[in-house]
This record gives sequence, structure tokens and C-alpha cells, in this order.
Amino acid sequence: MRIVFAGTPDFAAIALKALLEHGHDVVAVYTQPDRPAGRGRKLSPSPVKQVALDAGIPVCQPESLKPADAQTELAAFDADVMIVAAYGLILPQAVLDLPRRGCLNIHASLLPRWRGAAPIQRAIAAGDTETGITIMQMDAGLDTGDMLLKLTTPIHADDTGGSLHDRLADLGGQAILTALAELAAGNLQPEPQNDADANYAHKLNKQEGHLDWQQPATDLDRLVRAFNPWPGTFTDVGEQRLRIHAATVLDAPSAAAPGTVLRRERDGADVACGEGVLRLTRVQLPGSRAQSVSDLINGGREVLLPGEVLH
Repeated sequence: MRIVFAGTPDFAAIALKALLEHGHDVVAVYTQPDRPAGRGRKLSPSPVKQVALDAGIPVCQPESLKPADAQTELAAFDADVMIVAAYGLILPQAVLDLPRRGCLNIHASLLPRWRGAAPIQRAIAAGDTETGITIMQMDAGLDTGDMLLKLTTPIHADDTGGSLHDRLADLGGQAILTALAELAAGNLQPEPQNDADANYAHKLNKQEGHLDWQQPATDLDRLVRAFNPWPGTFTDVGEQRLRIHAATVLDAPSAAAPGTVLRRERDGADVACGEGVLRLTRVQLPGSRAQSVSDLINGGREVLLPGEVLH
């Protein structure tokens, strides 16, 4: 089949690599326009664009697929199927109708559990015990199309947004290869989603990473892991902003006010929560690199001392 691939970040680039490694005929790649990146703010190609350039595949980077000329350009590739993974642009109905077999989306959730922009992080933060990849036949709604294939993976107690992202990216490559084989064989059976089971995975924002110590330690631990590496979690110590990179829940009650530092030893700094205690193990002060609490102590930093109140 003639495939047009549309995607932008690493998650999508891994799926594109899988298609190319297995000999699929990718006739064009669509990706977001180059964006400024790094300290110099130079225009940088997306991971998907870099894979396409390395493979000698034509790259298209329209600002939108709504204009007629953008749709005419896409139609000229005469695709059997369009595969979409974290592309970042809305596909109007006219685009969905162009490929002979429609548009397939690689979605990082067991639909309809998490629709929207941040299903990986929302699944961890919500305490889900499993997630996966859904290959979906796209329609005009937001992740509302019929489900064609699912692959699952457990969410481990130590999973972060980063580790789960990487595992799901690999799983997405496997899933789209299987789906294409089943599509060619005529074996895919569309399954409608149950809208009543759907949740919206809102786009992440940095302010959500502010830890509310009134919350249970288990909830805060999940948030720290879900938002690692981005957008990260933080708390304030006096006038300093302290970023939290890793923490663990202690099975220990505390009568102290939420946010109170109970102890600081080399294995971490224990903080009272609305329920339970959260041990901070890896933190970052302004102007410093992330470090263990042990290194913080070795450096003589007078922070996270017992009795201090985080807010």
C-alpha cells in the first residue's frame, strides 16, 4: 500500500522507523513546521522530519491542512492509507476522505479511556494499572473513531512519563505493523467506542506541577512520576522554588501539618502530606542541577531542614 505518514515528535518517529525497517512504501511524510529550539533558538526539524530526510522521503510541512492547495498537494500522493501519530494538526473531513482506506491513528491509550493530548501522563497521574496503544480509524471527532486493534502494557509502580512514553512508542510501532498486515488481509473489525467511558487527557501545563501538600502522598507520587521529564513538579521553600525529580511514598502516618519537613537524611527528605508521607529523593534548586538529597547534604545546602514548611 502507498502510505502517507503524518507525525511530529519522537513517539511518531519510532513508528515511522518501524514502517521503513519493514519495507513499507512511505511515499510522503507530513510534519509540523520547523520550530526554534535550544539556547540559540535556531529552527530545528522535528524527529519525524529527520527520519524522513535520512530515508530520502519527501517532506511536507503545511501550517494547516484546511486550505485547498494543501489538500491538492496531499491528494497528489495517491495514498492508500494515511497513518497519523501525534501530528499536531487537525485533519478536516476532506483530508480524512482522501486515502482509499482512510486515516489510521496510533493513539497512546486504551481508548476510550483517555482521549486528547496527554494520555500517557494522565494515565499515570490517575493511578491506572495498565495502558496501551489503540489503532483507530480516524473520524472528524477528537479520538472518537472506531477502534481497530489494541496492544496493552502494565503501568509499573516506578514508571515515569518518560519511561512509559518510550515503551508505548515501541508498542505503537508494533501495533501499526500488525494493523497494516490485518488491513491488507481484510481482517480488521471496527469496534465503536463507548463515549460514556471516555476521559479527556488535557494538554499539560507547567502550573499543574505545583505540589499541593494537602493531597495524599500516593497522589503526589503519581504526579511526580507522570510529569517526569516534562513539565516537572515543584514546591516552594521560602522564596526558593524546588523542583522534584523523584520521590517515594512512605507507609507512615504523620500528625504534622501538610508540607512540613519531618526529617532529612541521606536517603531523602520526608514531607507530611494530607495523607501519609512523601520522601523526596532527587531535587533541584534554582541555578543547580538535579541531585540526590545525599548530594544536597554533602554540598552543605541548608534546605529541606526538619520543621521547614513547603508550600
